Amino acid sequence: MEDPQLKLDLLWIYLCSGLVFIMQAGFLCLESGLTRRKNSINVAIKNLADFCLTTVVFWLVGFGLMFGVSRGGWFGSSAFTLDFASEGSFLAAFFLFQVMFCGAAVTIMSGAIAERMRFSSYLIVTLLVSALIYPVFGHWAWAGLDTGAANGWLNGRGFVDFAGSTVVHSVGGWVSLAVLLIIGPRIGRFAPDGTPQRINPSNLSLATLGAVFLFIGWLGFNGGSTLAMNDQVSGILVNTVVGGSIGAVSAGLLGYAVQNRLNVTQFMNGCLGGLVAVTANCFAVSTPVAALIGLVGGMIAIGVEEILEHLRVDDAVGAIPVHLGAGIWGTLAVGLYGDLDILGTGLTRMEQIGVQLQGILACGVWTFGIAYPLLKLVNRVWPLRVTAEQESMGLNLAEHGEMEDFEVPGDATSKPRAVLGALES
Repeated sequence: MEDPQLKLDLLWIYLCSGLVFIMQAGFLCLESGLTRRKNSINVAIKNLADFCLTTVVFWLVGFGLMFGVSRGGWFGSSAFTLDFASEGSFLAAFFLFQVMFCGAAVTIMSGAIAERMRFSSYLIVTLLVSALIYPVFGHWAWAGLDTGAANGWLNGRGFVDFAGSTVVHSVGGWVSLAVLLIIGPRIGRFAPDGTPQRINPSNLSLATLGAVFLFIGWLGFNGGSTLAMNDQVSGILVNTVVGGSIGAVSAGLLGYAVQNRLNVTQFMNGCLGGLVAVTANCFAVSTPVAALIGLVGGMIAIGVEEILEHLRVDDAVGAIPVHLGAGIWGTLAVGLYGDLDILGTGLTRMEQIGVQLQGILACGVWTFGIAYPLLKLVNRVWPLRVTAEQESMGLNLAEHGEMEDFEVPGDATSKPRAVLGALES
């Protein structure tokens, strides 16, 4: 007879897998709401398409590279294309949870590059991330996660990233940055002299709903990373909620201080920045410390957004500030504030900080170092970006031949037809 605790653990993993899957809906709503109506269908279908493609690729190749028998701590060499119907129930549950993480890492990119990238090119990047970039770095940091062993070269040295501030979020952020540097900003985002020009979102209410879905999903993201229903879960969940909430509050107060109003987009991104920041460390810090980490994470998300805008890097939804900026901070915070006894690496405080920095650097060198040159080469033979005419038309029509009933082809503002008719008469 199966151990009752195992059944409880499996139930917890299944539940948390479902919660993480809800994050796909969160990304869909957030990104669709923050972009223009003429691109809303394209933005939405990318979130479903990348998850479906990621699931297939991760089952065929990625899971084995990430969690198979380790070759020197660099990559896995087994567990490819497993028949989970005949495998043990824990391994099947573990795969289900991990494929949700892979899907999250990939879909981070979809918002950053919105409104200008060819759909087929986006799928090429999805394939690259899910088949190579994510699972290989994941092996370095998480190999042996299912068995309790530290088989990767990074976690073998004591690197700790509990639920993926670096493994998931920074990987998605680095890939986003690589793609944006290749395809450039949207038409009209910057004036000829480099002055930023505002592109209005289509539906901030929908975007806010997306942020709420992401917040809900994060409870499974962090809580399920215990892979067991144990005494740590309650503290992890509270730290997650507090970190995300104070990240939003810090961003909101910053908005009032600078703009004398609540900036809705910054408030949402501050919340997400706080959540990303506590993802690596929520199991090993006190709640007051989680609040501090979330507060800084929210402010980093806003600060990095300003830096990118100054550099004319056009991130349509603020994905890089949230996932890369706050992800780096959260991973470093493990070394700065994590309880050394809970971390269990046997390292001193300074040694832990050092290995956390090593992991952050390794992620950037590997992810950006693979994505940028490969996609630069791909761009020469298969352009990543749509034409200027297609971009002006909108990707709903240009890429999918679809329109919503309030869209007008080629109209940048996507006014309802009735309004346009009244104006023209």
